[in-house]
Amino acid sequence: MAADKTDLKARAQRLRELHHGEMLILPNVWDAASATVVVEAGFPVVATASAAVSAMLGYPDGEGAPWQEMFAAAGRIARVVPVPVTVDAEAGYGLRPRELVDRLLDIGAVGCNLEDTDHRAGGLVEAGAHAQRLADIRSAADDAGVPIVINARVDTFLPGGGIAEPDRLAEAIRRGRLYREAGADCVYPIGVRRRADIAALVAELPGPVNGNTGDELDLAALRELGVARVSYGPRFYRTAMADLRTAVERLSR
Repeated sequence: MAADKTDLKARAQRLRELHHGEMLILPNVWDAASATVVVEAGFPVVATASAAVSAMLGYPDGEGAPWQEMFAAAGRIARVVPVPVTVDAEAGYGLRPRELVDRLLDIGAVGCNLEDTDHRAGGLVEAGAHAQRLADIRSAADDAGVPIVINARVDTFLPGGGIAEPDRLAEAIRRGRLYREAGADCVYPIGVRRRADIAALVAELPGPVNGNTGDELDLAALRELGVARVSYGPRFYRTAMADLRTAVERLSR
């Protein structure tokens, strides 16, 4: 185990507390170097982005990378930072609940994103089945003695979710409630772009809501609406790669 259980428990508790104070901002990282930049800038938590980590490893997003490589990359991040680390574990890679929890703790992570997309069959996992999986993961974390923070991603607003646009908000609320009842600490309706939608989600869902910035939603707006946590996904990785491409292409002229 990367850290002793007492330290992991303290980090998990700290991560949970940070969802109930000032808005938690997570500029997601992809390796030890980017994680160090985030910590040195003063952020109290490091969060990985699966799309960025898998791209860095040479694989497509959506569980295209072997879970062993994804966890190894996250472990290198957790090893170099003194703050809680939460891992974008995609849909959980088909790992059984206790195995998933053990692998997270082995690398020193105390939180995870778990999404309700079925990357093998396509579309969304049935909501009740996903809620049961979240409940089993919560139970496994309790048995392990570390209260891992579960951020339950709701993918109804994504084009591949198969939900018609008029139904996306209601379905996100339905799923979010089920996931909270199952033991998720935070609900993450990814891809919400309209102010009215995120306002409704914050009002209708019990507990913290994870949002994203966008055209209608800067940090000030999300803070005003009561969003507890803000993720940036692979945005900074893509910016870094675009800057690298520009610099390299200048050399070839």
